[in-house]
Amino acid sequence: MMNNDLLKPISQGSIGAQDAENQRITEITNEFVRFCSVYAQKCGKSSDNVTALDIEMRVAEAYAKEHAIWIPMDKIFALGEPGPSGNENDTYVNEDYVFKVNNLMNCGSILSLFDKIKMHNEIFPDTFYVLYGFTGFEGRTIMPVLRQNRVANAQPATQIIIDTYMAAIGFSKREEVGKYSNVDYTVWDLLPRNVLYDKDGDIYVVDAEISRNSL
Repeated sequence: MMNNDLLKPISQGSIGAQDAENQRITEITNEFVRFCSVYAQKCGKSSDNVTALDIEMRVAEAYAKEHAIWIPMDKIFALGEPGPSGNENDTYVNEDYVFKVNNLMNCGSILSLFDKIKMHNEIFPDTFYVLYGFTGFEGRTIMPVLRQNRVANAQPATQIIIDTYMAAIGFSKREEVGKYSNVDYTVWDLLPRNVLYDKDGDIYVVDAEISRNSL
């Protein structure tokens, strides 16, 4: 049985909340890997016609329903008002949070998205993600739903501000605009549409593409 402790809510106002969420996602990842393996074994020879993503989606749907974090598609608008949509996410906004329904277009798999969430939370803890649940079309396409704190009264940062901020947290600017790296990570798509700053000069990276550097 999956452990219901994995779904305990994380307080976003507490110190180290992003670390607690990353630990939770690590535990969920381990459960997913185990159940994907079991599912593949049950499929037997027929698994040759089933992709790894298909298996992940079936496991995600069962997991979400077992833990009461399944959001039917006709209930998705209850999360908030529709916000800007991009290549990867449809967004829904309420007074406190931004919810992102992720279509996996950039990551290619649920497990890869889990890893991306953890990297984002490590690098940009002020805008850390919570895995809120799953939605989709039952028996077909399943999409993770992520939650971030809403950044109010902020505006898009200029590229100079973004460059300065990334240098301050230890990243070197690459030739491509909006791309940076340090020893461990490469981060890109840090353009004004994905980075906000408020009247106090605080910077908030609300979306980014991230990869781990090869050793």
